[in-house]
Amino acid sequence: MKDKIILLVEDNPSDIGLTQRALEKHRITNELVVAENGQEALDYLFGAGAHAGRNVTDLPTVVLLDLKLPKLSGLEVLRRIRDNPRTRRLPVVILTTSKDEHDVMTSYDLGANSYIRKPVDFHQFAEALRQLGIYWLVLNEPPPLQ
Repeated sequence: MKDKIILLVEDNPSDIGLTQRALEKHRITNELVVAENGQEALDYLFGAGAHAGRNVTDLPTVVLLDLKLPKLSGLEVLRRIRDNPRTRRLPVVILTTSKDEHDVMTSYDLGANSYIRKPVDFHQFAEALRQLGIYWLVLNEPPPLQ
């Protein structure tokens, strides 16, 4: 069985490091692919740009998507994921600091599977990622490939 990939779409180096440390702390050893802006995330998913030639049938098991991103916002990334028949069922978890009610509503309207506010405390953040890992990588039954 192929390893389950986590796509982290995050532009803040501190949050990338925190995510890596939190996953390591809880022995979540799945491959973590990091896209530092919205366009890079789409390039990875659709095999374009720096990821041209990548086997696009190897989709991540889950996308952890920040909303405030350079080049393309997280909401635009989500919109394009849902607009593509190959990726429309891909689990996308919004992982952001935004408390804006509009962001929450729009995320769900665009098809987000979950919306999680990043805790400020590392231990709370690590625990949130542990629970995310258990749910999305172990318990959740993914949709069949098309």
